[in-house]
Amino acid sequence: MQTAAELSEIFTIPGCLTFDEPHPGMPCAHITTAVCTAELYLQGAHLTQWQPAGQEPVLFLSGRSAFTPGKAIRGGIPVIFPWFGAPDTSPVHPPAGSSSHGYARIWPWTLRFAALAGDDLHLSLTLDHNARLHALGFDFLQLGIDIMLGRNLSVRLTAANAGAVPFLFEEALHAYLNLSQIDQVSIQGLQETEFLDKTDGFQRKKQTDPVLTFSTETDRPYLNTSSPVSLTDPVLKRRLLLTKTNSQTTVIWNPAAALTARLPDLAPGDWQHFACMETANAAENAVTLQPGEAHTMSMHLSVDPL
Repeated sequence: MQTAAELSEIFTIPGCLTFDEPHPGMPCAHITTAVCTAELYLQGAHLTQWQPAGQEPVLFLSGRSAFTPGKAIRGGIPVIFPWFGAPDTSPVHPPAGSSSHGYARIWPWTLRFAALAGDDLHLSLTLDHNARLHALGFDFLQLGIDIMLGRNLSVRLTAANAGAVPFLFEEALHAYLNLSQIDQVSIQGLQETEFLDKTDGFQRKKQTDPVLTFSTETDRPYLNTSSPVSLTDPVLKRRLLLTKTNSQTTVIWNPAAALTARLPDLAPGDWQHFACMETANAAENAVTLQPGEAHTMSMHLSVDPL
């Protein structure tokens, strides 16, 4: 794993990109440009902060997040791969004893490239082969992520199959969006889209309303959709617009009070201040990657004033 000192020696950009280790074993990149600030942990290639100039933070980060090697960070944009959700519900059929949402969010990544182009900072990272990947039988997988931070945020996740047989996987860029208050916001762009209601035994349903609001626990993978989705927050006077490519699933999640009480890395009232709006390929939209092929899924997030 790269240390903060090694990262500083190779990648520091004075006044823009610096590195430290605010928690033991957790190297972190701090980004300051003319148009945004941000923070990225090498564990999970995990973007925990992004705040365009003149805006409230766009990403939610729990004050109870575990910043411990091998433990998932609650908030920001976790990278979910190669299965989504609980292992026993995934078509990937992960090995027995696997944790939810795969391994990419809890293993250290390697920073390969950093450069400032105009007002945008570009970062590229890879998830390198290691003994744990070998133990899972995934030696043939190559995984990389490209992040562009500026007035807008773009994230591209690429998987390549260097093996001899097809590989089935799920993936998600699990964005936690910072809100004024959950009962004040609405989501547009999912009308007439079928979803799996995970709060109701994974029953397949269709959203008929043009607008989605939150009044109870919401956990919905919307299937077979590549449409843009927006979240309107009238209190913060902004609209967050999510567009995506090579993604056929959009996941909307808010745990509400009852589930939050069972999540030790969330404070009791945290559920009122975030909603997850995720770019994904999950369930029946899982990707089969043929030998020698690569697949890139991307998300683009912009902030528009109301």
